[in-house]
Amino acid sequence: MEQKNLKTMIKEAKRIVFFGGAGVSTGSGIPDFRGSGGLYTEANETEESPEEILSGEYLRKYPEKFYRYYKKNMLYPNAKPNGAHRALAKLEQMGKLTSVITQNIDGLHEAAGSRNVIAVHGSVLSNYCTSCYKEYPLSYILEAESVPLCEHCGNPVRPDVVLYGEGLDGLAFTRAQREIERADLLIVGGTSLTVYPAAGLLHSFRGKNLVIINRTPTPYDPYAALIIRDPIEDVLSEATKEM
Repeated sequence: MEQKNLKTMIKEAKRIVFFGGAGVSTGSGIPDFRGSGGLYTEANETEESPEEILSGEYLRKYPEKFYRYYKKNMLYPNAKPNGAHRALAKLEQMGKLTSVITQNIDGLHEAAGSRNVIAVHGSVLSNYCTSCYKEYPLSYILEAESVPLCEHCGNPVRPDVVLYGEGLDGLAFTRAQREIERADLLIVGGTSLTVYPAAGLLHSFRGKNLVIINRTPTPYDPYAALIIRDPIEDVLSEATKEM
């Protein structure tokens, strides 16, 4: 019944926006932070917390240690899009979905074919020199033996992602707000909706139906027209089947 209701909502909607988190990519083999095998449950070789290591201040002070941890725990270059990513790309191609707003930094929505992706926390695919701002691909980070240095000016290269202690990209956040304001169906998936300010984007929704697809309860469940607890890759694949 839940799948039937979701399929009906998708068919009737004119402007769908998807807002997702780490749970969207677990089906691609990328663990979320707090799930089984995530950064908060795995043993750490140092006494420092993930929040401390993955912070802008730590990157500036201890770039070698930052990159050793970052490359081991945050980069999954062999990960492939799963059914959720592909279903969302399909909905966009059909003219149903206007944008994907993601808290993930893995670039899998783009790999699946989605074009209008707003990555509010940035992307590991994009990197830049901290001095001259020359841009570098993910391969440049992966191939560096230690701290990647700019081939133009010799200064450190950093990932274009929002690290702990850093603010979100104001332009991306504003774009996300506008997309959600204009949506008549907002599908939220794979996120606990407890990480702010990103979770606060839901306050911008004024549309007809809010759908939440998440394994565990969220603070926004009372406002949802439909709640589904099944794996998001299965839910979206089934909902867009034969469309």
